[in-house]
Amino acid sequence: MGKPTGFLEFVRQNAPKRPVAQRVEDWREVEGRLPEVTLREQAARCMDCGIPFCHSYGCPLANRIPEFNEMVYRGDWDRALEFLHATNNFPEITGRVCPAPCEAACTLSIGAEPVTIRQVELAVVERGWREGLIQAEPPERRTGRRVAVVGSGPAGLAAAQQLARAGHETVVFEKNPHPGGILRYGIPDFKLEKWVLDRRLDQMRAEGVAFETGVDVGDDVSMRYLASKFDAVLLAVGAEQPRDLTIPGRGLEGIHFAMDFLVQQNRRVAGEEVPDEGAIWADGRKVVVIGGGDTGSDCVGTARRQGATEITQIELLPEPPAERPAACPWPTWPTIKRTSSSHEEGCERLWSVLTKEFIGHGGIDVHALRCVRINWSDPDALGKRTFGEVPDSEFQLEADLVLLALGFVHVRHGPMVASAGLATDDRGNLRVDERGMTSHEGVFAASDCVHGASLVVRAIDAGRRVAAHVDAYVRGNDT
Repeated sequence: MGKPTGFLEFVRQNAPKRPVAQRVEDWREVEGRLPEVTLREQAARCMDCGIPFCHSYGCPLANRIPEFNEMVYRGDWDRALEFLHATNNFPEITGRVCPAPCEAACTLSIGAEPVTIRQVELAVVERGWREGLIQAEPPERRTGRRVAVVGSGPAGLAAAQQLARAGHETVVFEKNPHPGGILRYGIPDFKLEKWVLDRRLDQMRAEGVAFETGVDVGDDVSMRYLASKFDAVLLAVGAEQPRDLTIPGRGLEGIHFAMDFLVQQNRRVAGEEVPDEGAIWADGRKVVVIGGGDTGSDCVGTARRQGATEITQIELLPEPPAERPAACPWPTWPTIKRTSSSHEEGCERLWSVLTKEFIGHGGIDVHALRCVRINWSDPDALGKRTFGEVPDSEFQLEADLVLLALGFVHVRHGPMVASAGLATDDRGNLRVDERGMTSHEGVFAASDCVHGASLVVRAIDAGRRVAAHVDAYVRGNDT
């Protein structure tokens, strides 16, 4: 540890944010940076806790957090960057969009505010880019093996970089015009500006990764073709099938899946053409977002910047407590009320609300939601809770635009899955063995298409892990 008394001397400092009135006028990142002297003090708060739960329990990547914190405190930024890149391909991305389960597992969280791990991580990697320390790492020799990676989200990109550095010819197939998957098209620029992604993609190209964009595997090229041309195929296509809300009035105009809304705006910001037909706009509208997670929050911030007159976000679950409840003891991820930068920009949040019906103008355009308040039971022996409607609590919410941010159920069961005859589990995810191989020999799968939608940091970890098995497989020494 860098400073044994640091956690006693310094209090947590969060990164600054641009003023609300300023940031809602553009699509640039909301969060700023801490100065170096403050960062070194924050790193000094990392204590000699014996077992670093931030590393061993909180972080899916097992980032070497105490080590890079100590290096930052000592001013050895180069060594801190080495520790960071030892486990994480894209710390400039996780440093911006990860919810930081490592901080929830920080030992200081038992009775104080945790170390600002995410901000320290981001500062280390950005300094590395600024000082030219991050360069391409091409392999010393090529193996002659070829691997196709389908999907260029965080899992696919992490796997592709690992495989290219192992010496394999690696080609990433992406259905969209540009690589990046959800990082480019799903996460708004006010959280992740796309130059951050492009900078890393340039490094990957210099390492030998090739990108074939505008190619929808299953439609434009068959799985049989990929299997015949490559020694292995790795599917990292995400869990893109959205959860729907099948209630009366669902067919009305003005009701859209959240990701359709977010993708369109990301395309506009990037200068891509979005046809007027089918365009989704919040400008001048009363917007209701159904779903209280990160995707719903992103819809709130996007609708605010588009000029929505009113924004309401409703959630089926009860309002979480402000402090860690007894049911979520340290170091588990606490179920607490979280207020995002988008919520700060103006949004009414309603909890324990069940949507019963969409009401329309003349049966065409959505006009309102018929809702009812609900009460939740206490958890049973298995931790399950049920709800019932509160008598005489029905009400209506006016809405010109409704965005469904209810999560995702599984990988899309389209031509890619069907043509290869890939087996799925009872939840609709791709079934794989302990190596990440699907029911088709030589075809692997990683991350959300296997386990369901999750965090970017878990996707990177899954991509790295399965890439190691693909490497062993194509070398002929799979175990």
